[in-house]
Amino acid sequence: MAEPQVAVLVGSLFVMAVLVFWIGHILAPIFASVVIAYLLEGLVRNLERRSVPRKYAVWLVYFPFLIFFFACLLLILPLLYRQIVQLVQQLPTIISWGKEELMALPERYPDLVSMEQVVQFTNSLQSRLAEYSDTIISYSLASLRGAASFVVYLVIVPLMVFFMLKDKDLIIGWLSRFLPSDNSLVVAVWRDVDRQIGNYIRGKFIEIIIVWGGSSVVFTVMGLQAPVLFGFFVGLSVLIPYIGAAVMTFPIAVMAYFQWEFSADFVYLMIAYGVIQLIDGNILATFLFSEVVNLHPLAILVAIVVCGGLWGFWGVFFAIPLATMIEAVIQAWPSEEDGAKEKQQAAENGQTGCVSDKPLGEDQS
Repeated sequence: MAEPQVAVLVGSLFVMAVLVFWIGHILAPIFASVVIAYLLEGLVRNLERRSVPRKYAVWLVYFPFLIFFFACLLLILPLLYRQIVQLVQQLPTIISWGKEELMALPERYPDLVSMEQVVQFTNSLQSRLAEYSDTIISYSLASLRGAASFVVYLVIVPLMVFFMLKDKDLIIGWLSRFLPSDNSLVVAVWRDVDRQIGNYIRGKFIEIIIVWGGSSVVFTVMGLQAPVLFGFFVGLSVLIPYIGAAVMTFPIAVMAYFQWEFSADFVYLMIAYGVIQLIDGNILATFLFSEVVNLHPLAILVAIVVCGGLWGFWGVFFAIPLATMIEAVIQAWPSEEDGAKEKQQAAENGQTGCVSDKPLGEDQS
């Protein structure tokens, strides 16, 4: 592999990293449009394989997407908002109940917990809640200021998705103009990344919808408060393998214990939640991500820790796609064996050329 190609690949990755680090918040609508376009591109390709012209395939996929998009805005978001309001209204009652339960621990388990430890823990928890309340208030004020931008994005994002699908080849051709002619390594990495990231995004979206819907139904049937809201967060937790399911166990267990204490309903709900996680981890994820490179669990955990430390909450969410991209770069990166093979092939080609030129030289002499 020629060294200029490595330089082109490194330069391309550097430019992408600079764009994400410095103006990532500005490019957020574009990133969202790219993710949605990836989701829909698989459906468009399936229609193209059935001999449907791309321009018709794009329209056949885009119209249902618009219906689903606005259905979420008009139906699901208001439902989630109502359940959030109900949960916030119950939060003081839950906090008071939790404080009473903590104060009763020294009486129940005097050998394990002391009153000083409980008081210290409650004081620390109150200070943390006060900090979180200030953060939520400031975030709410910032959200009010950005409400106009949000409304604009609701119009811009669907339009960008449409043009990304419709003019995909034109956009890729335009972007390739900024690359040198010797860019085979970049093209190889892009093809692998495009395939794996596309499969990952489409698979995760389907997994979120299935887990969200299944969890919401189970929580509603069993009588858990705010079932759709908790189901939504359980669905989002699949974006963080291993850790997401463990983190969501705590709020679900707290709400269930607040409603039923340690009763049969509490046990049944936790068993049902465990069954949901088992089905997701052992059946659903295996079926959806059969075409994606399987990263080692240690690599996934390291990616979550590193990306979370660098970019916080969003770094944790995008840790797996970034790890998949790095895996594709490593797979396509030129190795010493590749360089030796290319040198050997070049030497053989040169030797073949010399042999073929020798009779011609003898005839001319």
